[in-house]
Amino acid sequence: MSPRSSRTATWTGRVGVLLVVAGLVLAGYVAWQLFGTNVASQRTHASLVEEAEQAWQVADDDRAGQIDERDAVPTDHGDLSAIVRIPALGDDYAVPVLEGSSDEVLAAGFGHLEDTAGPGERGNYVLAAHRVTHGEPLRDMPSLDSGDEVIIETGRWVYTYVLDTPGDGLTVPFTGAWVLADLPRNPEPGGVQPPDREPGQRLITLTTCSELFHTDDRLVAFGHLDSKEPRSAS
Repeated sequence: MSPRSSRTATWTGRVGVLLVVAGLVLAGYVAWQLFGTNVASQRTHASLVEEAEQAWQVADDDRAGQIDERDAVPTDHGDLSAIVRIPALGDDYAVPVLEGSSDEVLAAGFGHLEDTAGPGERGNYVLAAHRVTHGEPLRDMPSLDSGDEVIIETGRWVYTYVLDTPGDGLTVPFTGAWVLADLPRNPEPGGVQPPDREPGQRLITLTTCSELFHTDDRLVAFGHLDSKEPRSAS
């Protein structure tokens, strides 16, 4: 073999090794995103739910149940303000709600979007969560139907919302900020409209990715507050 052919073979071999290594790294990254983040986030969900319940119990004992609705439990992942329970997704479904919509927040549970109503308040309480990776809180959102309950537990109250639209009833682009309004109205001519609303209502909106893999569209479901009771009575 000539020196030139030998050098070519050497470089070809090195490139091949690099391609194999790159493929293994990519496969490892995909596996971590699809499986590893779910395991880690599900553990985080359970830990944060337990942390909130313990903190609320201590507050009950210390203040005879007079917990300010705005009190949030500070955690390493952000301020935890509520726990979401959706019976249609399982009897043991319990996911924390943290304030904001950063990547860190959404990796730890639901995010309560900034500048939207708080739980039980007049206006629109908007929650976002991942559909794939990071615990997948809303992976099965398309299976939700009108009439399904979304239960929001806070330090003081348990709010039961009822969905007015199914989980797969509306898809909007990520720029569709109208779904965050106190009284959502679709500005698109001929577009799917949420149920008729009146000022002063207490609403909830759930939003997540419309596809299991990358997409700029969002699934949206709307609901309304049906009942409220003290947490200690639930």
